[in-house]
Amino acid sequence: MVEVIYSERYLSYNLGEAHPFSPLRLEMLVELLRELYPGFAPRTPEPASREEVLWVHAERYVRRVEAASRGERPEDLAEYGLGTSDTPVFTGMDEAARWLVGGALSAARLVTAGKAGRVLQLGGGLHHAQFDRASGFCVYNDLAVAIRHFLREGLRVLYVDVDVHHGDGVQWLFYDEPRVLTLSLHESGRYLFPGSGGVYEIGQGGGTGYSWNWPLEPFTEDEVYVEGFATLLARALEWFRPDVILVQPGADAHYQDPLADLLLTTRAYRRVFELLLAGAEEYTGGRIVFTLGGGYSFDAAVRVWTLLYHLLSEKPLPDQLPPAWLRRWRERLGRELSDAVCDRAGPPPVERRAEVERYDRAGVERLLQTVRKYLQD
Repeated sequence: MVEVIYSERYLSYNLGEAHPFSPLRLEMLVELLRELYPGFAPRTPEPASREEVLWVHAERYVRRVEAASRGERPEDLAEYGLGTSDTPVFTGMDEAARWLVGGALSAARLVTAGKAGRVLQLGGGLHHAQFDRASGFCVYNDLAVAIRHFLREGLRVLYVDVDVHHGDGVQWLFYDEPRVLTLSLHESGRYLFPGSGGVYEIGQGGGTGYSWNWPLEPFTEDEVYVEGFATLLARALEWFRPDVILVQPGADAHYQDPLADLLLTTRAYRRVFELLLAGAEEYTGGRIVFTLGGGYSFDAAVRVWTLLYHLLSEKPLPDQLPPAWLRRWRERLGRELSDAVCDRAGPPPVERRAEVERYDRAGVERLLQTVRKYLQD
């Protein structure tokens, strides 16, 4: 079974009505889970403290976030990535972000206390936030705070990021840390924000060999994605032998997503989640934590994360979504929504499929070749 963490306070992390990182996605998801699964009752976390945020962020940066949250506008906000179109400031931003951090930290604490093996944090996944800078919709890095807790408890962490954007914030925060292996699959930075995540970004110092990146060509589809993911995950687990797995399951690699160019369906997501759960059972005693993440097609993101809950909870997946829920959200959003969790169709055919698959498979080989000498240690 899975422990679920959620608070309605998560909805206060609101970057603006027209912003793609909308709390409506989360509101839709929680309503759907409550209708599909009577008795769905998540745990309510506490917000992270200021001290806990400072485990991974600079004091000077936190002060700017706090000032902006009070309505102040220091002249150097932009130097800290705040007040941009991607990460605008809003009243109460510090507290809203600390609620999301608190959820991830609560999930980690359940695991280290032995109170849960599988935990789903219904929020967060703010993987772009840096040591002293907001970035890509992300103010505080909840994932990094959770990792820091695991490290304090003596656990080795495999961090897996399947968001379509490179998990740069987590990577850089632990770039020299040999107790954390980061594995990120993402659309190549040649085409997509944040422009990083190349195969040769493998760590530094004592952490050399512990950052793995598989940058993907636009129009990557299910088969090659799942094939490559299975190869890399198996190699990472076999070599690193983590004590816990932390996953950022961004839904924005789905073919419906408007902000990226990968073409995954729910079939690929199902297989990725199944592989992660099987890996956790074999290598970590079942210890695995999922947050949420990116996903800007409301239709696709809500369905991908509902599928994730189904697999974690091992509860039945209905053939049809609840008609009342569909009517309510179709009217509220003013758009059509799929009537089933799993895709009934896939993306249109891709003319250059063979070229894309050759590039992607070569990327797996380049990555493994690059880190091979470290895997043999």
